[in-house]
Parts: sequence; structure tokens; C-alpha cells
Amino acid sequence: MKYAECLVQWLKQEGYGTCYFVAGGNIMHLLDGVRKQMRCIPVVHEVAASIAVEYHNEVLTTGPTDNKAFALVTAGPGLTNALTGLAGAYLESRELLLIGGQVKREDLAPKQLRQLGIQEVDGVAMAAPVCKRSACLLEAWDQRRFLEAVRVGYAGRPGPVFLELPLDVQALQVPDGWAEADSNLAADPPAGLDGATAKLFSEAILEQIRGAERPLLLIGGGVSREHCQQLREQIKRLNLPVMTTWNGADRISADQENYFGRPNTWGMRYSNLLLQQSDLLIALGSRLGLQQTGFNWQAFLPVGRVIQVDIDPEELAKPNPHVDLPICGDANQALVELTTADLGQHSAWLAYCQQVKAALPVSEACNTRAPGFLNPYDFAIALSALSSAKDVVVPCSSGGAFTVMMQAFAQKQGQILVTDKGLASMGYGLSGAIGAAIAKPDSRVILVEGDGGFTQNLQELATVAANQLNLKIFLFSNHGYASIRMTQKNYFGGAYLGCDEESGLGFPNWSLLFAAYGIPFQQLEPGWIHDQANLGAWASVGPAAFEVPLDPEQTFFPKISSRVKADGGMESNPLHLMSPDLGEEECRRLMRYLQRSGE
Repeated sequence: MKYAECLVQWLKQEGYGTCYFVAGGNIMHLLDGVRKQMRCIPVVHEVAASIAVEYHNEVLTTGPTDNKAFALVTAGPGLTNALTGLAGAYLESRELLLIGGQVKREDLAPKQLRQLGIQEVDGVAMAAPVCKRSACLLEAWDQRRFLEAVRVGYAGRPGPVFLELPLDVQALQVPDGWAEADSNLAADPPAGLDGATAKLFSEAILEQIRGAERPLLLIGGGVSREHCQQLREQIKRLNLPVMTTWNGADRISADQENYFGRPNTWGMRYSNLLLQQSDLLIALGSRLGLQQTGFNWQAFLPVGRVIQVDIDPEELAKPNPHVDLPICGDANQALVELTTADLGQHSAWLAYCQQVKAALPVSEACNTRAPGFLNPYDFAIALSALSSAKDVVVPCSSGGAFTVMMQAFAQKQGQILVTDKGLASMGYGLSGAIGAAIAKPDSRVILVEGDGGFTQNLQELATVAANQLNLKIFLFSNHGYASIRMTQKNYFGGAYLGCDEESGLGFPNWSLLFAAYGIPFQQLEPGWIHDQANLGAWASVGPAAFEVPLDPEQTFFPKISSRVKADGGMESNPLHLMSPDLGEEECRRLMRYLQRSGE
């Protein structure tokens, strides 16, 4: 047996069943091995392969599976094209196994030489900063060594692994029996709810929560969907408000009585107001990055203390924000402990939270548009009502389409919502939706993407069409990059460059583009949710595309405003002061505890 075939068999035993790839000469033996044992999904560009793998594995349910995915790319440009996907998964703490080809060992350049073999680059060095493990197999690793490297990707804080194989190593003949499963190398089962581990929350910490006047629980992406689902009833019974980060958005359904939204730099206004008035924040599985705290992190939680549980000690040790009690441990275990403990009664605080939430709708009247265009916030609210609990929602990863969805979409119990906001790269939406649709063939996948971001990877419509994926694409069409346009308008007096068609950016005729791939296309108009043609395309099995026409001058409020200081630096408002400002009477009523502290 070739070593390449042996590796594929080991991966299959490990639970991998799908390979996303772009074919190339330097992976010909690996590709032949995959062809014989796995489902192979060819994509048009390697960046799509790495992004699709991230989303594919993110939407899979827990437990034994033979359908995890990995990406296979050739040497040189195959690896460099895939680096964006590695970086995104690294920042979001997600598993992504990338296997790359390389020239044969005798063609590897010595360190002082730029290149010897054709298409040769130092892939290991390029991938290392955004991988938990990056290595070149200069010999045939045995099963234990190979699987130990693969498992690094989902041990502890997950992240990508890049393994590079020279062409001649792929073709090596290995001894009989090498590929047979070794029962001593079985992977550890997923963590359950009854693990016997040391307690993360002492009685003294629980007493702090009981004694707090306004405690708040923030659930991040480090808490699994499975734990939240199994503990759903217990979370409902917690007598304190619960919020989620963007990565944890689908852990709690929007209609849960003690759920109070997603605070963020582009968060829901009521969520930001309530978070900032809390006197004790318990953050589980959130790294509390700048998007979560605001760029003015010094003003994060101005009247409260922070307890943070995270698996990565480096996140707990960083200087911002100030954390009063950092706890290094598994956020899933922390949630189990909190939901089985007496956390006290906080009825007055919950009633105040309901009052603030009811007073501040997510679609604010301050956003105006010209006649004939849709209101993006109202669209997101309508789309969430139209969607079902089995749907997978992919709200792209940057720009207005992304922030609108994260502010206004009301997730249902059971829905999976996946994005990659750490890298915030344009072009993630379509590739990620492809991975989600292939991983969950019995679900409808909903992609909401801006026309600017969509254009960056629209070649993957070929992958959608070839596989007839059950993917509904909603394209926010404002003929440009809305966020760039807004920046140039706010800070440079409207000196537009490369942000719309008038300043040199080109876009296709969308109806002709989708027709070229045989994908049904509709342009939405006011009242779209009652149009039978739209509803028919929505309910059909297979791909369909919908253009959402937006005013190029559409505003996106509320948001955190920033100013350029005299020294050229930037100064941002704290989370509770979103633009436009609230009226004086509203501030008195809805910022009660901030005013009490003089904020």
C-alpha cells in the first residue's frame, strides 16, 4: 500500500469522510487515495476549500461521526491560496485540518535558496503562525505520530493543523498491516455533563453571584451547542439575564424569557445598555476581545466586576479588559456548575432588563432610505420569522449584511448560526455556506452576504450548481462596499475611492450571472415575504438566489462612533453610548444604574 492510501485510511478511522480539494500534480498520490475512500468535493479555488472545511466541521453535531472534513491542496499556490482560511479558523478557535503537497525531497531548496523545485515554497513556515501544528513529513510517520499531530487541532483550544507531504513520501510503500486500526489509539470521547473534575466555582464565588444586585451571564463560542441544548431547561430557570457573543449566538433561542441579546461593538443597543449596567459579569468561553468590549475597553463594565472562564491562560492574562477573577478551565464545565447551583434571586434586575429591551427595538426609525429600497433590519427580522428551526444560517463575516444580521436576526431553538468575524474577511459567506450545506444535506442553508463580499468568491457558484446544494442566497445589493463608503464619508468628507461603481468598482448583472450557473434568481421588492414566486423558490429544494436592493446611502444604526483626535489617533465611545444618542428622558429611564454612578 502507498503511504498516501494509508494516511487516508487513518483519517477515515478518525472520523473524516469528506475532502474538499483543488487537484494538483504534487498531491496526485494523496488524491488517488482519497478518491477510493471518501467523498471528494472539488472547489474552484483553494481558499474556498479551507473555509468550507471550517464551516463543515462547525455545523456537525457532537458524537461519533464519519463525516468530518479536511482540505487537500497542492504545493506552492495551493497552500498560499488556502492561508486565509487557516487564519480565520485560528482566530475563531476552530478545527481545520489542511493537508498539502510538496515537491519531492530531493527538490527541496536549502535555506539560502529561494526555490529549487517547481511550485516550491516553504509552506510549513508560512502556515505556522496561524496553526497549532505545522509540519512537513520528510519520512513516513507511523499511525501514532500522525494521529497525534491531527488531534492537536481539536485538543484544548481548537485550531488549524497543516501537514505537508513531499510527493515521494506520498508514494512510499509501507509494510503490511500499517493501515489497520490500533485500538490503543482511539480518540477520547466528547466531554459529557457528568465529568468528575475539580470545581471551577468555589462556594465563595457562588456567594458573590448570589450577593450581586445585577449579575449577568455571557455565553461565548467556547460553550458548545450540545451543552446548551442539554442544559436548556436549567438555563431558562436561571434567575438572571443571559446574553451571547456572536460566536455563541445560536446557544440560546431569541424567544427565551431570560435571553437579552448579543452585546458587541455592533451589538443590539438594549444589550449593550444592560451589559454596561451589570455589577457582575460571568463570561463563559469568550475571550472578551475588542469587538466584545468595545475599542474603549477602559470603559467596559464601568459599574461592575468581571469573572472570566476561558481555556486559554494567555487570554486571561492579556491586559484588556480588566478581569477581576480569571478562571482557567472548560467553559462547558462552568456552565454545568452554574446551572446546578443556587445563584440567588434577581427578579427586580430581570424586570428592569425586560423594560429596557421593550423600549429599544432592533430596527430603529433613525435609518432612512429612498423609495423602492428595502430596510435591511426589517428584512433580517422578516427572514428570521420565515426560517425554520432546522435551518443553518450563515450571515457572511463582514460589512453591513453581517452586522445587520447579528443585530436583528432572531434565532430559533435548534438553528445553527455560523460566521467568522475574527478575521472579518470579505468573501467568506459563499464558501462557508457550501461547507455547511454539504455537512447538513437535510437542512436548508441561508446565506446573507453583501454584493462586495460575494463578488470576491463568486466563482464557487460552480460548486453550488454542480452539487445542487439546498442553499438560499440573499444578496444585499448596494453596488459597493458599504462599510468602506461609510468610512470615507465620515472621515474623509465623501472622497470615495474603490468603494462603488462611480469610484471604479465593477459588479456583474446578477440575473445573468446566476442564470449562467442555472440558479433561479429573484429580485425582492417591498412586500417580498408575501410574494408567491419568492415563497416558492424559498420552499424548493436546491439553490436559489434573491437580490435584496438597498439604498447606497443606507445608514446602519445603532453603532459605536469614533473620532479622529488632534494627534491622529482614534477615540471611541463606550458600549452604552451608541449613535444616534438617546434622548435625555430615555437616558434617565434606561441608564438608571450608570447615572447612579456618575457615568
